[in-house]
Amino acid sequence: MELPERVLSMNLATLRNGSSFGDMVDDCLRHGVTAISPWRDQVEQVGLAEAARIVQMNGLRVTGLCRGGMFPAADSEGRQAAIEDNLRAIDEAAALGADCLVLVCGGLPAGSRDLAGARQMVADGIWAMLPYAKASGVPLAIEPLHPMYAADRACVNTIDQALDICQALGDGVGVAIDVYHVWWDPNLALAIERAGKMNRILAHHICDWLVPTTDLLLDRGMMGDGVIDLKGIRAMIEAAGYHGPQEVEIFSRDNWWKRDGDEVVATCVERFETVC
Repeated sequence: MELPERVLSMNLATLRNGSSFGDMVDDCLRHGVTAISPWRDQVEQVGLAEAARIVQMNGLRVTGLCRGGMFPAADSEGRQAAIEDNLRAIDEAAALGADCLVLVCGGLPAGSRDLAGARQMVADGIWAMLPYAKASGVPLAIEPLHPMYAADRACVNTIDQALDICQALGDGVGVAIDVYHVWWDPNLALAIERAGKMNRILAHHICDWLVPTTDLLLDRGMMGDGVIDLKGIRAMIEAAGYHGPQEVEIFSRDNWWKRDGDEVVATCVERFETVC
């Protein structure tokens, strides 16, 4: 049986060195990378129409748009504002032809200690935007984040928690599996297997966990420089039925973000071929 082609996608967060959207695309194309995942601020900087033109002109695959989410808020006005922003994000994802809109769900509202309540706000927020996402042809990918972010960035912290939301809401919503956030989970293998049986895996993000890590947000490692079993996790994901792109997403303020984009992409390609 012919093996599926393994595809590298470049999450443009990896190239946050001050380059423009067009320059980042050029760096990718120079090394044969034809799949990208931009962030909304990067698209806004160049303009949605121009970003879409660059994507179409170069025949790029947009494996995701980052990010929607951030649903919990202290009052109904804040929750409604979040939903409206997510509807705009759906429009942007549709204009770019993105495979999915990645959702970083948000943490506790200001002054709250009600984690269960925050998770309910997440489910309610996704439910409110889901009909529009379906009509726009944009799947929604819940990205569970490491528990260290539960208070301020994401109260959905495991694949199983994300899948519980998917199961409650029905079609049109799945999960983005980012190794940085889930590699530690003792239930990881069973959770990925469950995601496959539910046909909910929409994206696979890769980087590495450095030891020591000097900043829990902005010191992610290049693949192969840390302790994550990247091949092992990918094997689980492929066994679950997902053979889509592996998307490199590295937040690295003091290392990779200080380097030339050409060097960063070249290193990502080399590590993808040798480590992943």
